[in-house]
Amino acid sequence: MKLVFLGPPGAGKGTQADVLSKKFGILHISTGDILRQAVKDKTPTGLKAQEYMNKGELVPDEIVTKITTERIQKTDAKDNFILDGFPRTIAQADDLGAFLNNNRAKIDLVLYFETSDKVAIQRLTGRRVCKACGAIFHLKNMPPKKQGTCDKCGGVLYQRTDDTEETVKNRLVVYKKQTQSLIDYYKEKGILRTVSGDLDVNELFVVMVDLFKKEGLAV
Repeated sequence: MKLVFLGPPGAGKGTQADVLSKKFGILHISTGDILRQAVKDKTPTGLKAQEYMNKGELVPDEIVTKITTERIQKTDAKDNFILDGFPRTIAQADDLGAFLNNNRAKIDLVLYFETSDKVAIQRLTGRRVCKACGAIFHLKNMPPKKQGTCDKCGGVLYQRTDDTEETVKNRLVVYKKQTQSLIDYYKEKGILRTVSGDLDVNELFVVMVDLFKKEGLAV
């Protein structure tokens, strides 16, 4: 089963991808994670991406696509994967489709996590990240046992600069402008399905599993 998750920041895409990965062994591919790993490993593509990141510029479509398709070609992604954070543009979607077609594969379903601004803002502004191990907590939904301290390693928790309310609101505006064409793109292909990102983790998981079964996808 090959899936693409679309949705605004705070929609819970990564959380659901993690749950599906643990429950059914579907590989969760976060573009942000593999981009950072490629930079850390100093791969040729990662070094190219770093040049743009160091300048504060967006990494070009062709580089993001190359890093993602390189990951898809690995053995553990052969049969099942969830793409989280990719594609983000029509150009990326076209390139992904061409790559899969050349490898006799296709995206089975694209899930759009329709989420209200209120819920997205609440989720993101309450998020706290461990400086040491990267573990994620939430002041309301998943608070640490000790305020400001990571349960896993004892590291200091902090709020990312892009999780402040003003920044989150701006991110949501930008997302809506950039993504509507992508939503329409997959809708025209007949593989887009919409779920409510406002639901809590367990409720949404049940909805998604039911959807997969109705679509004839094995989970």
